Amino acid sequence: MIRHLQAECALSLRILFRQPGFWIPTILFPAMLYAFFGAQSGGGRWAANAMASFTVYAVLGVGFFQFGVSVAQDRESTFATWQRSLPGSIAYQWVARLLASLIFVTMAVLLVIGVALLMTEISLNAGAWMRLGAVCLMSVATATLMGIALGSLSSARAAVPLANLIYLPLAYLGGLWVPPIAMPSVINAISQWTPTRAMGELSWAAINGTSWDGGYLVLLLFWTLAAAGVAALAQTRNRHRVAF
Repeated sequence: MIRHLQAECALSLRILFRQPGFWIPTILFPAMLYAFFGAQSGGGRWAANAMASFTVYAVLGVGFFQFGVSVAQDRESTFATWQRSLPGSIAYQWVARLLASLIFVTMAVLLVIGVALLMTEISLNAGAWMRLGAVCLMSVATATLMGIALGSLSSARAAVPLANLIYLPLAYLGGLWVPPIAMPSVINAISQWTPTRAMGELSWAAINGTSWDGGYLVLLLFWTLAAAGVAALAQTRNRHRVAF
């Protein structure tokens, strides 16, 4: 079992690292966007909140583009078709993708934090950093499973536009670009039910030293389970197509 999982992890990382034109922009873009906009929010609490928002944005981008698009591309490759026909549990591939996602998310998040420390005056205690890291860790599962679900349902050609169609509105609705207080009331009401709003609220609470809202934790868990369910159904359908 361990050897199977190690092989799946090595395969996932090898495939992704061989596409630098794909993963490097995914990792650099959140930090670049933060430097252009988030870092201009000033110092202190506003800069810290903006940094937290863009760390979540980085997690979301890796999930949708690094994994959603790659899953769609893999489904149409001859090797992936052969791989799906092999005996064994699909769970190993899921775990391997989640572990690979942690590596790319760590790089993307650290870049955002590095830019924030260089360009703004942010001062957080160790507890706040640890809680922010925990939020990013929780968000990895949600974002990656949403990406896998998207890639399992769409074709390789449709994956990128569909990812943008979902990813960009989710970032806006979650308050990652515009603070919820500045949103129109109708948009803010819709925002309350999105996974990105849950990620954002949890990250802001982490750096501001306030307790996490249990409702947002439940909402994030709901979206994680929903994404896992959709991905599982789609993967099962794809395996049956190979079998027949």
